[in-house]
Amino acid sequence: MSEQQRERFEDPVDGTIWDVDAAFLTSNWTCIWGNGCKGILPRDAEHLNQGCCSHGTKFLDEEESMNTGALAMFLDPSRFQFHAEAHEGGIYADDARTLTRVVDGACIFHNRPGFEGGEGCALHLAAIDAGESPTEWKPSVCWQLPLRAETRSDGSKVLRHWARSDWDDDDLTIAWCCTEEPEPFIGETTVVHSLAEELTALVGPEVYVQIRDRLG
Repeated sequence: MSEQQRERFEDPVDGTIWDVDAAFLTSNWTCIWGNGCKGILPRDAEHLNQGCCSHGTKFLDEEESMNTGALAMFLDPSRFQFHAEAHEGGIYADDARTLTRVVDGACIFHNRPGFEGGEGCALHLAAIDAGESPTEWKPSVCWQLPLRAETRSDGSKVLRHWARSDWDDDDLTIAWCCTEEPEPFIGETTVVHSLAEELTALVGPEVYVQIRDRLG
């Protein structure tokens, strides 16, 4: 992120400094899952309609891992295609419970095209059914994408978009990166507004208001 792309904001609550990728937040990027998204596999996989869900999701911490496991127990089978698999083998890919299982080539929570209960993330669908925010149900990385927050050694923070290098250091294992290709930049409004909920959850309401007032 170049200096020209940055805007700096200070959290009035705790004094945290946020360096924000203003270029991305003022762009008209929008998620095109189901409408041209080619996914994160080494080849164009638009036909699979997996979006970012081809791999198991890494949990932020043990609390998030356990919360997701608990939520999975209450998902309705009519909304969760792999309910039986979750019941029989759990949702975790490892004994340490650091990430979700992959079933038939994608995250266990990803309902496949044609599933009668709804395509896409079962946790997302359940949150909507419950009248709650998907940010309260889905693992952090899932609801944050395409946004990425990082903490520097001095305690300041960076808010930017995910880049190809975040998926793969060698830039070889994904054929397409939605924040670096032109197709998703077709939104009717800027990211500041279209991802207001996610931005608020990431930076806090006070900083979000500053971002909206300055960049919106």
